[in-house]
Amino acid sequence: MRAVWLREFGGPEVLVAGDAPEPVPGPGQVLVEVAFANITFVETQFRATGAGPYRPVLPMIPGNGVGGLVAAVGAGVDPALVGTRVVTSLGGSGGYAERAAVDAAQLIPVPDGVPLDVAVALLADGRTATALVRAAAPRPGERVLVEAAAGGVGTLLVQLARAAGATVVAAVGGPRKAQVARDLGAETVVDYTAPGWTDEAGPVDVVFDGVGGEIGRAAFGLLGRGGRMFTYGLASGAWADIPAAEAAERGVTVHAGSLGGPAEMRAFTLDALGEAAAGRLRPLIGQRFPLEKAADAHAAMGARATVGKTLLEI
Repeated sequence: MRAVWLREFGGPEVLVAGDAPEPVPGPGQVLVEVAFANITFVETQFRATGAGPYRPVLPMIPGNGVGGLVAAVGAGVDPALVGTRVVTSLGGSGGYAERAAVDAAQLIPVPDGVPLDVAVALLADGRTATALVRAAAPRPGERVLVEAAAGGVGTLLVQLARAAGATVVAAVGGPRKAQVARDLGAETVVDYTAPGWTDEAGPVDVVFDGVGGEIGRAAFGLLGRGGRMFTYGLASGAWADIPAAEAAERGVTVHAGSLGGPAEMRAFTLDALGEAAAGRLRPLIGQRFPLEKAADAHAAMGARATVGKTLLEI
């Protein structure tokens, strides 16, 4: 089968398409004929340095999330699953390929009416955004700052925060991304690459920090007593440096880390897919690349030239 290999860490060019052994489903597993593979910003950082949530063992086929049809089942798995549309996480490897062997227990069925590409776009980003909004519990009338609001998670956070009745302040980088945020319904849009962007953003009650670094730190400064900050990403390359003592003195709650165990995260994915099936949540799939162009996809994401979700079409 065709796949994309990572044999050394480095720039996007280290992702090279080639042949790979056909996966065979073992006991308790199924074989998924992959239609779309999810790409996250974390994967670009992992490709560059090997740092991240996955343990690197090279050479490897990267990719953590896929969607497709169950093509075959291993021993002990119900044959009725063959032909089912599913999405699933792979534990950090094997996604950039035409087929993948997956534990049947990890499969998430795709609801009727939800296209496979939409389901894959919601697999990681949907559960993250849903978990964040549930934890922050924004109330009607509160002001919610969404960093990287034109990204995969950010576009979903804008929608979910608005659905909760909050006023959304979208922080983005550049005019193209600003228009994306406006189209999603953000009431205020600021460009965090411009000096003084925090003056335009004004005070807020909740911050969703997917950028970290200086931007995350500046966003923290917009919170008053009773404010909540949820740090979930470091697109800048560093976490926001928020001393616990300073947060406590200002009466601000700062949360970084897990938002739930495997069962909770699975439930959040199912919730996001349910919202999509009901027409209440729409991921923005901004760009698609063929499997052989995975390096180009990583390069575009690293250059901040993408909006919404980036998918590989297999």
